[in-house]
Amino acid sequence: MRTITSNSGEEETVAVRRSESADAQGIDSLIGPSSVAVFGRINVIHLLEKANLAVTLTNERDDIVAQASFFDHPVGNLVDQSQWEPFLHEHFSAETCTPLNTLFLHLFVAREDFARASIKEIMRAVFNAVTELEYICLVSPHVGVLEPALEQTFQPMQCRTDRGPQCLALICHRQDHFPRLNVRPARVEDHDDIMRIFADQIKVSVSDRPYFLAEIIETQNEENYTAVCESDGVAVGFVSVTSDVDLKRLQQSFDLSEFDCLFKKTKQDKSSAKSESREEGEEPTITSNTDSQQQGETQSNAFCIQLFVIDKKFETRSVDFIPYMFNLFPGLDFCIITIPTLSPEFLLLQSFLRVPPLPSSFPPRELYVFHRSGLRSVNVRPAVALDRQSVCKLVKSLRLNDSLLEDLDCFYETRRDMKGVPLQAFVAQVNSQVVGIVIIRDEQDMEFTRAHYNIENFIYFSHHRYEEHAHIRHFVLKPSYQHFTKHLFKEILRLAHKSCFYHRIYPSYHSPENSCVSHLDFVLNCAVPVRPRRQIIYPLEELGINAPSTQITKEQAPFSLSLISRKLTMEPKVTVNARIVVVGASDTGLSFLEVLCFCPHLKFNNLTLISTHSLPGDLNHEDVGFLSTSHAYSSKDLAKLPLHSSITVVTGKMVGINRKSQYVLVSGGGKVPYDHLILCTGLQYQVPRPSGVYDREAAPHSQPPPGPQSAQGRYSGTVPSNLFTLNDLHDARQARGWIRDNFLELEDNAIVYGNSIDIYTSVETLLSLGISGRRIHVVCPPRQPGAACFSDPVVEKAVAVSMETARVHIHYNCVLAQWNNGEHPDPLTSVSFNTDTEPLHLQCGVFINLSNKGVDYDAFQSINNSFLVFDSRLVINSSFYTSDPVICGAGPLTKFSRCYHADEWSHGNFNSKEVGQNLAVTLLPLFDPTMEPTAEESPAEMDRLVPLYKQAKIQGGKLPGGFNYLHVTKPTATIKGSRSVKPIQDNGIATGGAETGNYFSLHLDSLDVVETLTCLSLQPLPFSNYLCLFAKHQQLLGQLSNRYYQGLIRDLYSFFRQSWCFAVYHDRFSDFEQELQQITSSTDPLESEQQPDTEEEAVVVPKHRFTEAENRAALRNSAVKYLTYNRNLLPMFAIPGQM
Repeated sequence: MRTITSNSGEEETVAVRRSESADAQGIDSLIGPSSVAVFGRINVIHLLEKANLAVTLTNERDDIVAQASFFDHPVGNLVDQSQWEPFLHEHFSAETCTPLNTLFLHLFVAREDFARASIKEIMRAVFNAVTELEYICLVSPHVGVLEPALEQTFQPMQCRTDRGPQCLALICHRQDHFPRLNVRPARVEDHDDIMRIFADQIKVSVSDRPYFLAEIIETQNEENYTAVCESDGVAVGFVSVTSDVDLKRLQQSFDLSEFDCLFKKTKQDKSSAKSESREEGEEPTITSNTDSQQQGETQSNAFCIQLFVIDKKFETRSVDFIPYMFNLFPGLDFCIITIPTLSPEFLLLQSFLRVPPLPSSFPPRELYVFHRSGLRSVNVRPAVALDRQSVCKLVKSLRLNDSLLEDLDCFYETRRDMKGVPLQAFVAQVNSQVVGIVIIRDEQDMEFTRAHYNIENFIYFSHHRYEEHAHIRHFVLKPSYQHFTKHLFKEILRLAHKSCFYHRIYPSYHSPENSCVSHLDFVLNCAVPVRPRRQIIYPLEELGINAPSTQITKEQAPFSLSLISRKLTMEPKVTVNARIVVVGASDTGLSFLEVLCFCPHLKFNNLTLISTHSLPGDLNHEDVGFLSTSHAYSSKDLAKLPLHSSITVVTGKMVGINRKSQYVLVSGGGKVPYDHLILCTGLQYQVPRPSGVYDREAAPHSQPPPGPQSAQGRYSGTVPSNLFTLNDLHDARQARGWIRDNFLELEDNAIVYGNSIDIYTSVETLLSLGISGRRIHVVCPPRQPGAACFSDPVVEKAVAVSMETARVHIHYNCVLAQWNNGEHPDPLTSVSFNTDTEPLHLQCGVFINLSNKGVDYDAFQSINNSFLVFDSRLVINSSFYTSDPVICGAGPLTKFSRCYHADEWSHGNFNSKEVGQNLAVTLLPLFDPTMEPTAEESPAEMDRLVPLYKQAKIQGGKLPGGFNYLHVTKPTATIKGSRSVKPIQDNGIATGGAETGNYFSLHLDSLDVVETLTCLSLQPLPFSNYLCLFAKHQQLLGQLSNRYYQGLIRDLYSFFRQSWCFAVYHDRFSDFEQELQQITSSTDPLESEQQPDTEEEAVVVPKHRFTEAENRAALRNSAVKYLTYNRNLLPMFAIPGQM
């Protein structure tokens, strides 16, 4: 916050921030005749959408005092935006203005009394924010009278031609507002000024060496230098550099192959010629260290920044140190710096390239490198035929270079690809050397992209023409110039007359790659990840011409999407180097990672997932079967997430945690260090341990209760090769393949052992593979009192009848006694069980184990041996933290501490995906400096309450008889001694039956809100549609309850296929609901003071509020806007004015 003074002496405390679309109305109110005379007529929303940089000056009350918008080309149609540079150089003395260092003012408005002070404050902020900016020009075809504030800030450009263009041409220089800092050698006299900055920013004790800085300054020599940058004669920054660098140690931890291992050759032919070429912009040839030694001796080619500090007010001018440091070491080409992983990335490092660590290395510090050639400016221009040889040389070592060169040749020949889609190619050039190439293709699937991805979170789609969208086909840029990547994209957008670029990443199991991108991180650092949208499943044949366009509904391979727009090219990201390690690819872990990966302004460099079988989405596994599903993530869902491009996957199991050294020990001996550890392994089925006693007197309830197996209760013998314990899709895929190859032709039995819903989905899978029901034996161990697989008796009966019809054998209350009559268990040929009546002995060809679900033994040992509190589950507090402040736990693995006196609630009672999302929201303030702290702290009593979540618990799968099953219910507490299964009560709505294969049941709570949904159908279920019904009031569902009891609803499946339902299934319907609630609450000031007691009550819209005409009109207008804005997905609705 800064204070400005009006012409009359009035003072205002103001702040400069980036403009938002919500500012449009306030900006429009400030536009007067003088603004129109200079800038022309303005569409404010369009201006904010297309501006490279738009800033707003607000006071303490958040009132808009002034606003300015900046573009990378002049105002209006004075000159084509791609040709302004030669135009300006031809007609005006502006030779030093380049696309890299120049922006153009397209609008400035302010309150009249604060105009002069406002323009100065905005110019100071813009020059401060944009490091490379030197000039701001006002070039407009509207030759109007300048208002005094602009006239005072801008100077006329000198014309070079007598009969120049009729236009306004003014310029503003950095030197007048936020000049570059002067860098000079440090002196002892600077000690006090620098120490004040150290004291403000670095929390270290210097009592042992109070004059360490003076010692560093005084001991400068040919290898060690210090420097300061000063403003108005006062030192505001300090740097200490040295050429004494331990390169061998760096080579052991980091991949330095692209930088010649930071060495240079000292004895080789034509060394002078090499040096000369480097002066022209050539980088050293990349060779291995061994090759270098064969050609000649090597020596260090890098110097290191040891100490760096700068006043926060001048932090953006940190780059002024870089040229000075290279002048200190004229014979060295690389500047490096290392920082601890937990240190925030300061602005100087945005000019440096982060060096990735070696795959097997997890160093405690991050390494950043800057090459001398990066001091030169990059010129971006359209590719010409003469560039082909240079491009071949640039991409010759890349894997997909043939595809790039093929598209480049198509561009040269026809300006189109093989399918006739327009192509454009651009090169980045330093002096005469091509250092980068980008090939773009016009985006052909914008309707599909808009419908399937939330691009409208970042752009106003209606303000972008279809031809302004393009797809990045190929991107290659030399690492030394990575800090110019945003400028490269900004220039290509301007030269190509585009406004948005898109980049797609497809999963490995789909079509082979044909897009050459090097390096992908350079693109993703400039782009924002775009969330996929939940899709409506349409009955296309029934809708006919009222269905959405085929461009939207056609099937395409799933992909993750990133977006680059004009305004994003000047929007910085916050880099987070903290090592965040997630153990377990459960729904909880994946949703936690999803939230972090989709933070648009954050870039996490060290996200690691430890998973037994890599990422679940690495293979297409839609039809594997065996296990039920929570419908959290399908393979398509995972393919649309930027997980592969954002996280490192370590395949293996956690077998130990070293809290002192902060690393996780992984099976195989690997170590994964962490700064924050997230444990969300969930619960797994365990290999059962035979009791060893086989007689009719054996107690059937001797099976150990669910939970971590003790050393005595854990099976530690040989696991039979034909015994499959299924815990994830990889296990299920492996079992399916083995059964198909080794079991189908046999006559042995298939034994399914367990008592969860998974035994029924496994039986259906076995039946679908062609195995006769007579060969399948379902063996159920004793259940806990009150436990049941299905809460609806209709479903339970239908499954039992289907099993009987298929002649599947079912055995209840059986405890595993022996394998192979107590002999060697591999391969498994017979299994014996103790029961309530007589012993059970079965021949066995394959054993599917789905029993004894609990904490994995290795996970339990890791937790217990690291002295984390474990009480049948990992103990956490209400904020996910364990007894270690850097270790969190979430999901069914955990339970709340007993101090909450809430043993009936745990994360296992809730939707695991929602729990993971809440975990991410809880931890984000640790990494995101933009998150504002809460206005007031939570009362102390809140620390004693466990969090409760609202999203539904979901269970689904394919059951015997070919039934597709879906069960959705609200979270419920676990009654001691039983599972959290709540039977359907009388207050329900049900149609159809199991025998007809169309059973559909809904249960409403006391407020007529849907709290339970059960479907059992022989037809495929539109799962994503039905999940939207949960927590909806029956009035929003077409007066569901009233119509049902009036006998108007005979089939809920048909009812929920009606066209009106698709508005409810739309992914933006919840936003529409909130808008309706705001309208109804704001129009009744008396009742708005009476808050609903529960959130369920909030969804009920009071009937009497609809009686007034104003309320009806407001609600109708809101509904029309909702349907109009989303008409691409809801074309079946008639909209006023379009009938």
